[in-house]
Amino acid sequence: MLLAGFTRSTIAVTDTNIAVAVAGSGPPLLLLHGFPQTMAMWHRVAPLLTDRFTVVCADLRGYGASGRPDGGDDHSGYCKRAMAQDQVEVMVALGFDQFSVAGHDRGARVARRMCLDHPQRVTAAAVLDIVPTAKVFATTDQALATAYYHWFFLIQPDGLPEHMIGANPRWWLGETLRRWAAPGFVFDPGALAAYEDAFDDAATIHAQCEDYRAAATIDLVHDADGADTRIECPLMVLWGKRGAMHRHYNVLDTWMDEGVDVHGRGIDCGHFLAEEAPETTARELLGLLPR
Repeated sequence: MLLAGFTRSTIAVTDTNIAVAVAGSGPPLLLLHGFPQTMAMWHRVAPLLTDRFTVVCADLRGYGASGRPDGGDDHSGYCKRAMAQDQVEVMVALGFDQFSVAGHDRGARVARRMCLDHPQRVTAAAVLDIVPTAKVFATTDQALATAYYHWFFLIQPDGLPEHMIGANPRWWLGETLRRWAAPGFVFDPGALAAYEDAFDDAATIHAQCEDYRAAATIDLVHDADGADTRIECPLMVLWGKRGAMHRHYNVLDTWMDEGVDVHGRGIDCGHFLAEEAPETTARELLGLLPR
């Protein structure tokens, strides 16, 4: 059983429900997963942190066992501002007015927005294997568009990606995971089953397309409106040295204008740091302990 020893529950937030798993003691640390996964992606890292942190693993809205609210005509139901608000409400409901956060992929985009919108809540943050969304859209070339084709596929309107993925969702999921991992990496069968079970639901596929549609529209508006705002808390940046972000960007440099206290390094793995290099990832995340 993944995340054995963690207490699972569902917490009601403003307009949906968020599934969480909690264990450990010490300062609170919120772990947020990426696409197309669930909180199960932390199954190799979270247990290594529970001696030092109270670890909260959460499913983002639209993912895993969390709710799937309507996206709305402007996709605002899946903007990173709304997704960040969900997780702040979760942590407050658990009794944590302040906390650290680490996010991978989409979860890292939520963590970034959380740092900007709720600076009084977040004491330290880590973003895993991303550069800011606006940077990607502003600098995409043929090579990046080929590697990150899903950014442009999933935002298509009128149910096009939902219909095409829905024809064989497990194949699409497996192919996506395979392409982004380092060659030869094999996902834990239990984790893969968790991702597959969630992805079997057509509502999940739609919600996750809405996540990407929001990223290409309203999230960019929010970013432009606060373009001069910087992340105030210590920000750790980690990336896979065998992943697409590392091939196309100097990842750490892209974050220097985002925060006032930025540090980080690459790890010898592909996109899925927490599963491909769990011990190294856990050691780095211990750096989020209060100074």
